[in-house]
Amino acid sequence: MGGEIVSMLFSDIEGSTVLLRRLGDRYLDALEGHRRILREVWATYGGTEMGTEGDSFFVVFPKAADAVAAAVDGQRGLDGNCWPGGERLRVRMGIHTGTPGVYDGDYWGMDVHLAARIAAAAHGGQVIVSAVTGRLTQLPDGTTLRDLGTYHLKDIPEPEHLLQVTIEGLQSDFPPPRTLGTPTSLPATATPLLGREPDLARITGLLDEPEVRLVTLTGPGGAGKTRLAVGVANEMTSRFPGGVYFVPLASVTSEEVMWTSIAEVLDIPPQQRGRVTAYLAERTLLLVLDNLEQLPDADKVVAEIIEGAAHVRIVATSRRALGLIGEYQHPVVPLGLPDDEADAEQSAAVQLFVQRAQAVRPAFALTADNVAEVVAICRRLDGLPLAIVLCAPRIRLLSVKELLARIDQALDITSTSSVAPERQRTLRETIAWSYDLLGPEHRTLFRRLAVFSGGADFAAIEAVATGTDPLDAVAELHDANLVTLSDSPDGSTRITLLETIRQYAEDELRATDEADLVRGKHATYFAGLAENLETLKRSRYNPALERAETDLDNFRAGLGWAAEQDVPTSLRLCSAVGWLWLVGGSFAESRRWHEYVVAQAGTSSSPDLAACLRGLSNVLLVQGEASRAHEIAVRALEMARELEDPAGIAFGMTVLGTVQRRQGDLEAAQRTLAEAVERLRHVDDEWRLARVLSHLGGVEEELGRFDRAEELLRESLAITEVLGDTHEVAVQGQNLAYLLTLAGRVDEAGELARGLVPTIVALGSPTLTMAFSNTMMNILLRQGDPVTAARLFGAEEAMGERLGMPNPYLEEELEEALALVGDAMSRAEWEEHRRAGRSERVEDLLGRLPLG
Repeated sequence: MGGEIVSMLFSDIEGSTVLLRRLGDRYLDALEGHRRILREVWATYGGTEMGTEGDSFFVVFPKAADAVAAAVDGQRGLDGNCWPGGERLRVRMGIHTGTPGVYDGDYWGMDVHLAARIAAAAHGGQVIVSAVTGRLTQLPDGTTLRDLGTYHLKDIPEPEHLLQVTIEGLQSDFPPPRTLGTPTSLPATATPLLGREPDLARITGLLDEPEVRLVTLTGPGGAGKTRLAVGVANEMTSRFPGGVYFVPLASVTSEEVMWTSIAEVLDIPPQQRGRVTAYLAERTLLLVLDNLEQLPDADKVVAEIIEGAAHVRIVATSRRALGLIGEYQHPVVPLGLPDDEADAEQSAAVQLFVQRAQAVRPAFALTADNVAEVVAICRRLDGLPLAIVLCAPRIRLLSVKELLARIDQALDITSTSSVAPERQRTLRETIAWSYDLLGPEHRTLFRRLAVFSGGADFAAIEAVATGTDPLDAVAELHDANLVTLSDSPDGSTRITLLETIRQYAEDELRATDEADLVRGKHATYFAGLAENLETLKRSRYNPALERAETDLDNFRAGLGWAAEQDVPTSLRLCSAVGWLWLVGGSFAESRRWHEYVVAQAGTSSSPDLAACLRGLSNVLLVQGEASRAHEIAVRALEMARELEDPAGIAFGMTVLGTVQRRQGDLEAAQRTLAEAVERLRHVDDEWRLARVLSHLGGVEEELGRFDRAEELLRESLAITEVLGDTHEVAVQGQNLAYLLTLAGRVDEAGELARGLVPTIVALGSPTLTMAFSNTMMNILLRQGDPVTAARLFGAEEAMGERLGMPNPYLEEELEEALALVGDAMSRAEWEEHRRAGRSERVEDLLGRLPLG
């Protein structure tokens, strides 16, 4: 039934996961304050709260004016509130007025979905309403409506006209709505797309043809391939209901990491290639794969996606074609040059030069006095966009005549070289010209920056490249447009080279006698950083994780060099980064690096090699290879004993005991871990002591000695709480919840587990999420909710398959679950809900659980 006109408001907190990471336990205070403020305004304007999940609301109002007034007062209340930690809590809101259906006291239908999609399109602090709501509302004082235009919303067949409620005194300017494939899902562009109308028309026309699955934009570095690909993606946003995704691959050099990068952009866990393809097979979307020329197996990845995902189209950028059957190439040529001075203003190359010159010198204009020189400069640069972008800002210091003279001097010598393709030679000399304009100190820094992969902060640059404060030198490089600056997650400045420019700098570095020295400093610095972060995560997990993820490409680069040139440093680096791969689910990459570095180390013995062996044993165990994990763990322990390393012996026994437990030898595991506990009580490492106490508690639990297990787990939890390790507190908390469940203290276990849900979902650790899912399933079975339990079982099962983490206890756990279900549900019903759960994310199911 339905027919009554109502206004539906949806809201949620923008960036709640990041906020949770920053605030920790104080996030609950923020969430409660958010709910209190909004519920007061809902009640004031007659709103009926239909649903609350986590940080979201669904509220229905009898009139559009009431809904809008409630949203306005809510935003004002949120903006004026003092939030924990000085944070700013930003809530997005969307309103639509319609006649939804009513069933069993709840609203349903397309009007409800449209209201939810409008809210999802908003940014934090923004209120967006449908055109219907805009027509029916009477605006509160101090507000106006701003026309945002027409947008395609996910799962809504027709485009929707959206309006913004602008509130006096609050933020009024926002990025475009977060609608399907909008530019917010694509990289921001620093320059306009000039002179590419014919290119756009051809490429979009190709992609509209049913038989065209792959279009590769080819051309030299700096020709504008990436900018054109982004322009194409912007043009195609409304034609792909599954979205448009940009995958940057400039720093990727292996097939494995390419799959991981695609998975990360799609917001799915790093996983096997078949699982990524399976995910894509269910969707109609556009992938933009940027910078493939350095990836020798990129063609294999693209071919697998095309063969396995029938409704996915790919736009690739590369300096060479992929060579696949069915590939459509589109050469990206330089920007158009004028035939004569009279046509200069219509030339895209000249337009770009003028635009970039005005960015640094606003008074600059194309005049009869300078047009000849500007045209000559653009011709000398062959119309290459990157060359123009690098050159034009020098107008800040030089006249157009002086600029032309310097370009001629720098580029004339090698313009006829046959070593490299013509366009590459031209761009190389354009970069060389900017490079040669630098002083000796700045040239040295520039070429040394080539060792960084994915950028670096000032501290890293000082340690590796300068030895002194690099601020002034970096400023000079930035003024010359040779580096880009951005903000890191921790708020620090990150310095990055465009990949084409980094390749040039790398060539310059290779031509000197300092290349190995600088790369050695790089590997040593990042080994030390990795070790510091491994220690930091024990007390400040989230900052350590954010920083480690930021420099993952540098860790990889350091490992690649050190494994060939400095094995001891590679051992340090590999063992220190192992935790990052594990919590991120990158098990295959972790194993590859561990096995490679261990092989390079040979038969020598060292504490770092023993640590690397322990890391290899851990990842083998996660991948279900218990026998080989046992072999490696024994080798690591024997090496620690040979070295008479007390800490290494204790650590080695921890790993070995864990393996023995997985192999089912509980008595041996109990003896090994008990000895490890005693040894660690004499070693100054409270964090590792907490870990082994937890492992021993797990063994005692399996032996049925619940009292002893609880004593060990509570000691472990107490230690981690003092240390402040958010991740380990969640791990030990979930271990204790599982023990309490087995001990029959289900209500106590449920209360503990539900309190952990926000933290575990925010942490995003696959191994922890899966373990917690199993614990929650057992609690739900005992609390009489077999439906949600069966869905969790299926979701966890599917997650393990995606990540290559087989569950050795699957059949045993299934039998236990069915026994607990008893007559409450038939086997067929259990399997139905289990299958349904396999198509859902564990995190989503956990997030929908009531917190209290």
